[in-house]
Amino acid sequence: MPNIVNNLGLAELKSAFGEAEGMLFFSMAGLTMEENEELRGSMFESGAQVRLVRNRLAKLALADRGLEVDADIFKGNVAIAWGNAEAAIGAAKIVSEAKTLRKEGKIGVRGGVLEGNVLDANDAAALANVPDRMTLQAMLLGALSGPARSLATVLDANQSSLARVLQARADQGE
Repeated sequence: MPNIVNNLGLAELKSAFGEAEGMLFFSMAGLTMEENEELRGSMFESGAQVRLVRNRLAKLALADRGLEVDADIFKGNVAIAWGNAEAAIGAAKIVSEAKTLRKEGKIGVRGGVLEGNVLDANDAAALANVPDRMTLQAMLLGALSGPARSLATVLDANQSSLARVLQARADQGE
């Protein structure tokens, strides 16, 4: 019977991980029920699915996808948050913002996967500093419109300077 359960769990993980663009592996031990529900709810709102996984099954599912992760990642209670790339970044932000839980040793980033690249703990934790899609689009728009705005200001400067000189001359003539 356990083989059937393991095979079903493995098939489910393979299906879920096969579609995921990003994953975050994090330790989750000693959380109270309220902390657990709050953490999972926050991650769900960011678009990530969260699951506490059996380490052996997770390794097999990742190996089936062609991803080799360090053995240190899967020691103890490990949860995986997965979804699109933005969901993985959102999950990393949620884990990094839970400072009291991190200080108590209840959660911590172990590693991750982003668009087929395996990330170590430091790189996965650095995902929390990546801006969201709307902020990146605004930054790109600002970078693209900046030179055009500067050119318009320079071209307009001659006419506005001439208008100010003529107005000053007219004010003096009265």
